[in-house]
Amino acid sequence: MSEEKSAHYSVTWQEEEYIHPPNDFVGQANLTDPKIFERFSLENFPECFKEFADLLDWDQYWHTTLDTSDAPCWKWFVGGKINASYNCVDRHLDKYKNKTAIHFVPEPEDEPIVHLTYQDLYRRVNETAAVLRDFAGLKAGDRVTLHLPMTPELPITMLACARLGVIHSQVFAGFSGQACGERIWDSESRVLITIDSYYRSGKLLDHKAIGDVAVEVAKKEGQDVDKVLVWRRYPGKYSSAAPVVEGRDFFMDELLKEYRGKTVEPVSMPAEDILFLMYTSGSTGRPKGAQHSIGGYLAYVTWMSKNIQDIHPEDVYWCMADIGWITGHSFIVYGPLACAASSVIYEGVPTYPDAGRIWRIAEELDVNIFHTSPTAIRQLRKAGPDEPEKYNYDFKHMTTVGEPIEPAVWRWYYDVVGKKKAAIVDTWWQTETGGFLCSTVPGLAPMKPGSAGPGVPGIHPVIFDDEGNEIPAGAGKAGNICIKNPWPGLMQTIWKDRDRFVSTYYGKYNTNPDSKDWRDWPYMAGDAAVLAKDGYVRILGRVDDVINVAGHRLGTKEIESAALTVQEVAEAAVIAAKDEIKGVVPDLYVALKPGFEASDELAAKISQAVSTVVGKIARPRSVHIVPDMPKTRSGKIMRRILASISNQTEVGDVTSLANPDVVELILKKVQG
Repeated sequence: MSEEKSAHYSVTWQEEEYIHPPNDFVGQANLTDPKIFERFSLENFPECFKEFADLLDWDQYWHTTLDTSDAPCWKWFVGGKINASYNCVDRHLDKYKNKTAIHFVPEPEDEPIVHLTYQDLYRRVNETAAVLRDFAGLKAGDRVTLHLPMTPELPITMLACARLGVIHSQVFAGFSGQACGERIWDSESRVLITIDSYYRSGKLLDHKAIGDVAVEVAKKEGQDVDKVLVWRRYPGKYSSAAPVVEGRDFFMDELLKEYRGKTVEPVSMPAEDILFLMYTSGSTGRPKGAQHSIGGYLAYVTWMSKNIQDIHPEDVYWCMADIGWITGHSFIVYGPLACAASSVIYEGVPTYPDAGRIWRIAEELDVNIFHTSPTAIRQLRKAGPDEPEKYNYDFKHMTTVGEPIEPAVWRWYYDVVGKKKAAIVDTWWQTETGGFLCSTVPGLAPMKPGSAGPGVPGIHPVIFDDEGNEIPAGAGKAGNICIKNPWPGLMQTIWKDRDRFVSTYYGKYNTNPDSKDWRDWPYMAGDAAVLAKDGYVRILGRVDDVINVAGHRLGTKEIESAALTVQEVAEAAVIAAKDEIKGVVPDLYVALKPGFEASDELAAKISQAVSTVVGKIARPRSVHIVPDMPKTRSGKIMRRILASISNQTEVGDVTSLANPDVVELILKKVQG
């Protein structure tokens, strides 16, 4: 087999040392029983997952834990009936009705923080459900598209949909009208729920106008939207320049007056019915709607929130993700609220108006669990490396999620943000998986910088090469990470596209398409990973984030991590640049921390660090020190744009970037 085709490549990354969670954390942790992994061994599969489902209140208990008759579209807790809204709100009222469910922090600092109790949430979810049912005519099984930003109206609307059994499809507020319209069309929604405006970087953005474009796009594709329900950022005042379309557009704050005090009985839904669709950006073709179930998904995220996030009802928990992505669905809304947490929702940008904003919020609300992404951590480290030291907050637990984190960045997070007192879980999972797949259990296992940790209880990872041979732990070779067994949080299928679901996630390693045995269906995540001797998994990025230099396959994450060992570097991005001799070579883009200047000497130092840490083969063709990275509004570096600049191809549309102006500056610097 040629080196070109081999899915595995040698990994030169050194394993880092263990860091043990503090004793006082372990003393209060929800999960400290070492027998948990025995209970969740494959011998006890699938019945072990009863433990997850038993965290919920069921209207009717299930008779079959896992139904494999339509493999690999698994059905969990079949025969069970349940309501997700009831489990996140109603069941807490006896004990916690006066406790805060949601702390809403507006971006403008002169606007007060809003504290919604579980009683407030119950009232608002019921009134909203009444509008959706009685005014918009929505019923169980209907789809509705939400295009809402980070305000309380988003979880309220989601929970109101769940109360009725209506399937919600929330589109990230930063997505364009085109992207939203395609998702309205694909989900066949006839109602769009949006907002007139919201704050971002100090500006009140006109959001309603984007919804109007979405409705037009959907119409062109053949999907009519009858009603557009518009929340107003300031009730009673319309903050958008977009016209209000008579007979189609309605203001939620006006409608709600007619439904004041209304209660809606939660609809008892079959466990395997659909809770929501979450579209993942396919780079080509139709967007992929990951279809998540009610019972299995809710059981999974509740257990993970309680035991991996270590959420107790007394905690103030802040996940800084956007609810428009799966992390926000699972770990701002459904998981934490099912655990009766107080969950923080922040409207704006982490560094607005300055690099201390996040730590001021943490101090004011006495946040003790903090959950964010490596991208945000790198941003905060770049914008204000010493800021956390100025504020008096106390985190017991911190999460990193969404992409691999470099050990140097992990250490800043642990030392400076966590003040060396917090347990960190570095979680690996995906939109499709519903919740965590790999992570240390914080009350049981030591942390290892840059490593996600072993499979969580009930998840059994395996690393395969391209031929389907298992790569043993400690072999120092990377391959495709797969999961041997199904689990309740896993998507049921791709909405309306079962064939694409099967071929994308199971096609490579399934040997018998007719099999009903789950053992024949390992789930392929599409990520490259390496398994250390101790069973800890290190994710190297997408399988396609691999640069093949003269037959050597190099993980881009590895090169970026090496660049980040240089003290001046805040962010690093590697792309494949075409080369006549080697086929492709790595080009390295770096942004510096404040107070450091670009120079040829510094570029040489960074290049040398890559050679030293990874090897000479990985030495970048060029090190471009740029003022900032081109980023999406959710903070992801757009490597595609950097690749276009290096390869002198068309950069394409950059208007949806958070910082489109930086592209011109980088172009000038690189191409002259």
